[in-house]
Amino acid sequence: MNFSIEDKKIILKAIDLKKSFLLDNKLKLEVLKGITLEIFKGEILEIIGASGAGKSTLLHILGTIDKPDEGLIYFEEINLLSLKDEELSRFRNKNIGFVFQFHHLLPEFTALENVVIPMMIDGRTFKECRTKAIELLDFVGLKNRLNHKPSELSGGELQRVAIARALANNPKIIFADEPTGNLDSQNSQTIIQLIKNLNEEFGQTFVIVTHNPELVEIADRVKEIKDGQLLSR
Repeated sequence: MNFSIEDKKIILKAIDLKKSFLLDNKLKLEVLKGITLEIFKGEILEIIGASGAGKSTLLHILGTIDKPDEGLIYFEEINLLSLKDEELSRFRNKNIGFVFQFHHLLPEFTALENVVIPMMIDGRTFKECRTKAIELLDFVGLKNRLNHKPSELSGGELQRVAIARALANNPKIIFADEPTGNLDSQNSQTIIQLIKNLNEEFGQTFVIVTHNPELVEIADRVKEIKDGQLLSR
């Protein structure tokens, strides 16, 4: 990989993020204890750590689908936590893609329709959205599965549809939470290669939470969450 921090610009910066949860016994569990992180355009950044360490919590906060108790998040020059909910939703749909361990596709819609939906929300014409969705599904190797619903697709195919959907609005960052965690070895390798290709061919920025050592191998940087802090590996 040709990634070099010196040559890259910061696309997202998180400053002193803190997050805690109230347990059933009314005790407070501090998960994030002041995390500061810079994400660089075009990199694959991977976050590892023990189960329950706060990896997914951090990812959800960086991706603005959860909010910290304290801290700041800047996307380029935008203070994301200052945006109203509606503004933040629009921003997220245009700039951020998500891939989860479980694909979260809408079961009543076809693969093509699942990829079209984020673009329709963005206000594009159906014809334009359909053309782009076909291109994306072809890119992830699913051109022959356009009209299949999630129940008719394998686990690996579902995750590839989810990646195509994440790419629909040309996001500046894709956040992926255990994208190979629910797949067998062969399908896992397919997803890893797809992520690598997207990064190398198109400069797609990825922030990935994973336990998969093979996925860690393609990272430009690896950070570990331990005791609520972020450590370099």
